[in-house]
Amino acid sequence: MASIRKRGNSYEIRVSNGYKSDGSLNYSHTTWVIPNGMGARAAEKEAQRQAILFEEKIRVGAFMPNSVKLPDFAERWFNEYAVHNLKPSTVTHYRNLWPRCEQALGHMRLDRIRPQHLIKFYANLNEAGIRRDQLFVSKNNFKDILHARNMTAEIFSQNAGVGIRTIYSIYTGGRVRLRTCEKICAALSSPIDEIFSPINADQRLSGSTVRHYHKFLSTMFKSAVEWQILSVNPCDSVRTPQAQQKDPRYLDEKSAIKLIKALQNEPVPYRTMIILMLDTGLRRGELCGLEWKDFDFEKRTVYIQRNSVYLSGHGVIEETPKTRKAKRTIKLPEATIQMLKQYRAWQMQERLKLGDQWKEYDRLFTQWNGCPIHPQTITGWFRKFVNRNDLPQISVHSLRHTNASLLIAAGTNIRTVSSRLGHAQTSTTMDIYAHAIQSADAAAADTIGAILHQHHSQIRQV
Repeated sequence: MASIRKRGNSYEIRVSNGYKSDGSLNYSHTTWVIPNGMGARAAEKEAQRQAILFEEKIRVGAFMPNSVKLPDFAERWFNEYAVHNLKPSTVTHYRNLWPRCEQALGHMRLDRIRPQHLIKFYANLNEAGIRRDQLFVSKNNFKDILHARNMTAEIFSQNAGVGIRTIYSIYTGGRVRLRTCEKICAALSSPIDEIFSPINADQRLSGSTVRHYHKFLSTMFKSAVEWQILSVNPCDSVRTPQAQQKDPRYLDEKSAIKLIKALQNEPVPYRTMIILMLDTGLRRGELCGLEWKDFDFEKRTVYIQRNSVYLSGHGVIEETPKTRKAKRTIKLPEATIQMLKQYRAWQMQERLKLGDQWKEYDRLFTQWNGCPIHPQTITGWFRKFVNRNDLPQISVHSLRHTNASLLIAAGTNIRTVSSRLGHAQTSTTMDIYAHAIQSADAAAADTIGAILHQHHSQIRQV
């Protein structure tokens, strides 16, 4: 039977929870805080209900004391909450963030983590040399190093357990991660600093990455409050780390036309992908998730309703779009509809050639056998395409920025642009594309000046 004691604006609830090693009763405690504005009788009644719920938690083993260490709570949170309520990609992302959190805060009890501990942790994340994705380049001609040891790239690749493409990349000054350096230097029986030089040893984590840590911890502590393990979320008293706002990289109209012309000699699937991204401003994952049933050729629309992502250990999986407003319908130009019809005819021919080898997924963009395309495949191809055609150094995501910037420059209403991009709020669009909005405003000023200039001159003459 639970015992209840009122203490100020809260009730302390105590329930017996087994026995200690000396045979005496073990008690578990929790505190229920009276909400503002709740009357005394209602509060007492609710406290009785909370006591029954707490007693049930103890009975089924669902209670966790606030004295629990952060790693124990995190393990339970991942297994009991995250995997059931968050997207797989989000869970994977949070698991990647957890080791640093554990290193900084893992020695502490959950109820003793204070805002100042989080502030100190975020400050540490901003220090130089904190990055784990340190990159290295070969100090000398790596091909000569292998030649001096009478080894070919192919033989060394097998001995070191490193891909042959990576070895060829090192030949031409390519960057490799620490783990790859360790494998290579172990195979050469040489210390890393004899073969490789670090190129970003002093780089800091971006403000955006620090914000991700804050969001992760805040989400986890929020669950602790909801589970009545904590009374307050310590992250609520910490100012959200600021991310450096960078101007998006995009193509102007002239460069966009050059890109489209360069696509004419490229494979049909890639040509279709890139033009579709320019026309719609789709994210890479949204593009990879497109299926033929999402299109209405008569209405010239496409419905965005899924995201395709790659997760290590899971392969290419399907998720819901990034935000609620990311589920959207986009109108397409007539030329794009005709391009898609031609692409579908081409895909049907490829499907007939493969016969039983073709896998039915209904996806627009696939691997050779019809299976969903790996998102990184597009990124890798586009990087080579840009270099091959002497285009500005942009990424696949820059096509989305190009779409938005061209629409704004053409005078499209910002709400329409935001809706087409699937942003949760119009303010997000305005923040990201402030540069384009300012340019459009300047152009508008010139336009109105040109219209009224003659009248201004007439007034001055009078």
